[in-house]
Amino acid sequence: MDLDVFVATHRAEWDRLDALLRRQRRLNGAEADELIALYQRTATHLSLLQSSAPDPQLTGRLSQLVARARGAVTGTRRASWRDATRFLLEGFPAAVYRARYWWVPTALVSTVVAILLGWWIGTHPEVQSTIAAPGQLRELTRPGGEYETYYSSHPAASFAAQVWTNNAQAAAMCLVLGVFLGLPVLWILFENMLNLGVGIGLMSSAGRLDTFLGLILPHGLLELTAVFVAAGTGLRLGWTLVDPGPRTRRAALAEEGRAAVGMAIGLALVLFVSGAIEGFVTPSGLPTWARIGIGVVAEAAFLTYVYVLGGRAARSGQTGDLEAAGRSSAVPMAA
Repeated sequence: MDLDVFVATHRAEWDRLDALLRRQRRLNGAEADELIALYQRTATHLSLLQSSAPDPQLTGRLSQLVARARGAVTGTRRASWRDATRFLLEGFPAAVYRARYWWVPTALVSTVVAILLGWWIGTHPEVQSTIAAPGQLRELTRPGGEYETYYSSHPAASFAAQVWTNNAQAAAMCLVLGVFLGLPVLWILFENMLNLGVGIGLMSSAGRLDTFLGLILPHGLLELTAVFVAAGTGLRLGWTLVDPGPRTRRAALAEEGRAAVGMAIGLALVLFVSGAIEGFVTPSGLPTWARIGIGVVAEAAFLTYVYVLGGRAARSGQTGDLEAAGRSSAVPMAA
């Protein structure tokens, strides 16, 4: 494409569209029809430039022009409670359901890794000695030691907020960093499983594994599930770069990326619940069976939410992506 010829041919149309968008008065019927036609042609011009002769300055100008025209043609759409309800009942669970073939294997493999690490640490004193000095290990694992007082060392509300913030950041990093072929996600997962494995190994070597599980399971079931969902989705996003399927790589990455951003919001709500359990239930005086039971109920509720509501929404065509009105215009291109 000869860029100079292309600009000279279509500049008048772009200037005319810009002039119509700047009109202070209401457009008449003929002007409105002209604006729509110019908007469609300019969107096509922008798509051609992006695929054939990308010029940053010109592409930026046309992108702004197309965005302004789209707003004038379709009107400004504001988020409402209806949108939030649709997201919670359809969009988010559908996105999690669609990603199940990634996060379920991620959860299974990660759990096995944590158990193996725990067994290795618990049965090898020389490994334990590299973690901390013997006196420090006894302080960690004794009755009333640091592993137990960790959950009650701060006021419940502030502790829950801190836990929620840390976990939400970890989940968001898994989702965002997945675009780098998923490699950072694997490292984040390994760090989480190593921390869990250290706890399992040290407490089992002290004969107090039951106490550790009684502390970790109430909130850990839901918390780890949210991390596994984020990690699986991040890995799926990375794989999209390798194999975008029938879509173009750009379109596939945009679609999966928008769904991942929405999932980050949904997982933040899930982690808020797990953080509340960790702040208020885990350190409470409830019997161990009652605390674990609350964690099991929360986990079962989330999985039911995903597989029932999410499965139904996914079968109806929901993907977790933005509604069509909120997406960038896509113009068919000749092969």
